[in-house]
Amino acid sequence: MKYHSLVRIVMLLLFVANSFSMSKNDSRLELIEPQLKLLEIWIKAQQEYRSIPGISVGLIYDQELIYSESFGFANLEKSITLQDESAFRIASITKTFTATALMQLRDAGKLRLDDPVKAYLPWFNIKQKFPDQPAITIRQLLTHTSGLPREAAFPYWTDHEFPTMDQIKASIASQETIYPPATKFKYSNLGLALAGEIVSVVSGMPYAEYIQTYIFDPLGMHSSSVIPDSEYQQQLVTPYSHRLEGVSHAILEYTDTKGITPAASIATTMTDLSRYVSLQFRVDDNSSAAVLRGSSLNEMHRVQWLRPSWSNGWGLGWATWQRSGKSVNGHGGWVAGNRTQVMFIPEDKVGVIVFTNSDDGEPSYLARHILDFMGPVILSQYAPDDTSDIEFDSAWKQYTGTYTDPWYFDTEVMIIDQQLFMNTFSFPPEDDPGSELVELSPEGKHTFRMIGDNGNGELVVFIFDDAGEIYQVKVGNNYIYPKALYRH
Repeated sequence: MKYHSLVRIVMLLLFVANSFSMSKNDSRLELIEPQLKLLEIWIKAQQEYRSIPGISVGLIYDQELIYSESFGFANLEKSITLQDESAFRIASITKTFTATALMQLRDAGKLRLDDPVKAYLPWFNIKQKFPDQPAITIRQLLTHTSGLPREAAFPYWTDHEFPTMDQIKASIASQETIYPPATKFKYSNLGLALAGEIVSVVSGMPYAEYIQTYIFDPLGMHSSSVIPDSEYQQQLVTPYSHRLEGVSHAILEYTDTKGITPAASIATTMTDLSRYVSLQFRVDDNSSAAVLRGSSLNEMHRVQWLRPSWSNGWGLGWATWQRSGKSVNGHGGWVAGNRTQVMFIPEDKVGVIVFTNSDDGEPSYLARHILDFMGPVILSQYAPDDTSDIEFDSAWKQYTGTYTDPWYFDTEVMIIDQQLFMNTFSFPPEDDPGSELVELSPEGKHTFRMIGDNGNGELVVFIFDDAGEIYQVKVGNNYIYPKALYRH
């Protein structure tokens, strides 16, 4: 890029930053305004460099869409500016809604995840390349470990003529499994289309009606559609191809996914999808009114299938991986010029949504770096500190010292930054001197609970003799003793 062009872009971005205005009257948001300005500069630079027609970004903390902003155009030819409420197709993110529906039905006692697919779809007679293997299960559909082909037996990504479910039923016998079930990860649109048909069969209603009734409506997703009709299609952003030689982008046609709908069809807005992301953080809600039990959300988020490299895995409908020491869940979507991405950290209750309207939008790249940059910033102002209500007590000094056990392992109880910790060094010791610290939170008289990253939630009780000296410490169901007094 030429120097003068770069200067022009930087000046433009600085203008955008200076004209930044907060979308909500929130004092916490005002405190992170400088970082949001910097974020907008970065997004605009990425947009300019990559020639992306439009980008929409949303940041979620817990139950609130705390920030949303759109950049560029919903339609280049007509110079229609992209709005925060512009509608996008989220394509494969639909799969997570299908997984949620199946979890709802599981919780209602209407199916089990380890039931064979054939128990609900008796016509599921695909050729088994490995006939001695167990039957394919619902769980394997959701974790993409069924061994099924990626697609149904039609070239719909070539001719854009998607099959109906009846056509999938009629053709399934002509297909063959690729791998034995539960042995390899293989992404499958066919598998999630079958999962959606199970939703329909078990619930007794069409897939689209079920999603509308049991997910969209309870979450207030009133600007979303499972199968966009002609009127809704007019509201969608214009989808563009990647940059082509001699032209900027070509407009792509709308594709009706028909029988593949449970894997690829939903259209929605930033506000609506943020409500769905917020649902992922309601892990403490196990009430009868919950859209999905918190325990089931946790089940969906945690690893059900781990790659042999341990680099990433798959939950129930959600991809899962580690980044900066934290577990991240997410899913991307891509269909005909709509590329979208959701990423969130359940532990932090922080999420990001990125919508783009071109095939070279790379929303996963944008979302990953936005989450890295803004996640800690959001937590600094929005997340309560787990230890903020624990006030230092000078009496804790009586607990400090070195303790040991019959196996000669020493435990040090110490005060660091006005917090009480215990540390038992392993052998050989870890590289990080502080990696095994366990925080002690006061629970009662001489009683503490092990909390923090290394805490296991059990109690630590300091036990005193008649002379007022500690003679043993109960840790869980076992004991350690003051090293100066202990005789093995």
